[in-house]
Amino acid sequence: MDRKPSTLEATYLKCRSQLERVIGRIVNRDDIEDIVQETFIKSYEAELQHEITFERTYMFKTARNLALNHVSRASEKHNQSLDEIETLPPSLTSQSLEKQIESKQRFLDFYRATDRLSPEVKRVFLMKKVYGMSQKDIAQHCVLSESTVEKHVAKGLLQCSQYLQSLNNSAKPQTGTATPRKMPQGQRTNK
Repeated sequence: MDRKPSTLEATYLKCRSQLERVIGRIVNRDDIEDIVQETFIKSYEAELQHEITFERTYMFKTARNLALNHVSRASEKHNQSLDEIETLPPSLTSQSLEKQIESKQRFLDFYRATDRLSPEVKRVFLMKKVYGMSQKDIAQHCVLSESTVEKHVAKGLLQCSQYLQSLNNSAKPQTGTATPRKMPQGQRTNK
């Protein structure tokens, strides 16, 4: 059985630059060459199985379909990789950001509270609460008795707690209804 010589290769070479432009409208520049080559391979394989009457049209349709499939697969792959992420990293959630801001605010409030302590109480209090030193170690380091260290820690704790509580109270919105003021008995007016 005689087969007529293929004109597919000649058609491909003539319309190659046009194929690149058509494909370039659909996919990224880096993918154009691969799809153009795949277009020729698919067209050649199809020609081996049956005669292609309109080779140019067939190649353009093949190139377009391959480009669209490529974009679709890339999109599915991208979506799948996002779906595989069970939870976002804590640094990307607004709740985490709010917690970080709240934590920094609490630290600043604590700093302001300790800054109001006398230097001696502040030093002992920070050694205990921030550095976690034992009362015995603080006493030796500051040349104080352990009972004095204990008193300074207690005083620092009390004063810081009071300061933080006052900040907390001032931050709460005032709610409730206003009560009418009573006038003293001698000041009633009759109009």
